[in-house]
Amino acid sequence: MTSRTPRDSRLRLVPRQPIAAARRAVSTRATRPAPRPPEGTPPPAELARQARAVLAGAARLAHWADRAGSLRAGSDGSLPQTAVTDAAEALALTPHQVRADWDRARLAGLVELHDGLARPGWRLRAWDRDDIAALRGWVALFDAWSLALPAPADAGPSAVAEVVEAVPQLLSLLHLSAGPVRLPVLLDMLTQRVAELRTERCEVPYGPDPDAAGGPASDAAGAPLAELLDWALGALLAVGALVPPDGAPAGVDEGRHHGQEAQLTPLGNWSVWVKLEQICVAAQSPAGNIEQSAEAMLRGCARLTPGPARAEYRAWLAARSVGAAVEELLTVARGEDALLRGLAFEALRAVGAPAEPAVRAVAEEPGLRPYALLWLFEHEGGDPETAPDVLTREESTWLWVDTAAAVADHGETQLLVRHLDSAVQGSVPRLLEEVRAVGHPRTVQVLVALAAAHPDPALAKAVRRAAFQVHTGGA
Repeated sequence: MTSRTPRDSRLRLVPRQPIAAARRAVSTRATRPAPRPPEGTPPPAELARQARAVLAGAARLAHWADRAGSLRAGSDGSLPQTAVTDAAEALALTPHQVRADWDRARLAGLVELHDGLARPGWRLRAWDRDDIAALRGWVALFDAWSLALPAPADAGPSAVAEVVEAVPQLLSLLHLSAGPVRLPVLLDMLTQRVAELRTERCEVPYGPDPDAAGGPASDAAGAPLAELLDWALGALLAVGALVPPDGAPAGVDEGRHHGQEAQLTPLGNWSVWVKLEQICVAAQSPAGNIEQSAEAMLRGCARLTPGPARAEYRAWLAARSVGAAVEELLTVARGEDALLRGLAFEALRAVGAPAEPAVRAVAEEPGLRPYALLWLFEHEGGDPETAPDVLTREESTWLWVDTAAAVADHGETQLLVRHLDSAVQGSVPRLLEEVRAVGHPRTVQVLVALAAAHPDPALAKAVRRAAFQVHTGGA
């Protein structure tokens, strides 16, 4: 005969996947068929071969750094002079080439810095066998094109920022043209886009007539937009997104784009198409997620399965600066909705390395610490199945309550009952004891909801008693 008391009730230990439990709280919807790339786009294997060719020097240097071991970078992430000299001798490169390849390796995720110590990124491990890893590494470099070359010295920061913001529109024109576009056409579009950006900010020019200083194609800091366009094209050429003028080989030593027209490489054309498709996917969502706030976007994505949700995260991120997007997601994570907290960190996974400093900072906040530690563990290449092991018992219990709150708010009662199986404790009494001690603000509501949902009267009674004790402050 079995006991009706919860004294010996055991909890089945299963892999802990808190967000999966919360995501099951909402329904899923069908996704549209996968779009086909434009005619003439090389197959993925050929695109990956081209990506590896562009980043061959960076991958070679990353492998050297991996073999060197315990390589510590400077405070700004650059290689110290001794390491530059050693790498130049070992790889038969100039110091300038070593520094350039190091920057590209970092931007592509082939090398990651953890507290200043260089470690091989997961993409380096999969570089030769995983085409997707190679393509994503190149796309990361492409997204950071503005760091490939220094901007003109006489260009003010605001002018550079305006050109960086306008370049996606130029890339879209190059993609839709499906061929070379002459530089005067690009300059006209750049001029119009910069004027629109300044109008949106309600910038009213003061002082002399701007036409006297070169008209709309001049920047207040003195650098003409033609020079900034040349810089942007040179940087895009350096990362392999543009066809070299006159058939000259592209490389990190390219100073500027000296041709009279610009054309996307197959890699550049494919990447722009992917980004446009991501924007279309987001625009077709019921909430129009790309134009929504982070909170509205996450609510719209809650009904999607992980794959389509990631596509919408990327489209939403592509329309914003990285810093502003990360801060907005973390603001949502600090809110009261536990489901959105988990989804915010899923969206931060789509950001990747640029979000690491902000995530490390919020790891000091008790309410976000478990999510941040799991994010950092997976970002550093840890096995997602063992990720919960990085949490202390108290942090795991806090996360269990937080996920239970998400399920209680958005799910069905049976999901909350099944959530018991994901607790790290071995028995219900021990779980209740630790839940009472962890101090989660939603503890009472979670326990009351669990007691109302559980079919075992004795267990439900024990859970209600625990809820009452937390509510009254008893032991």
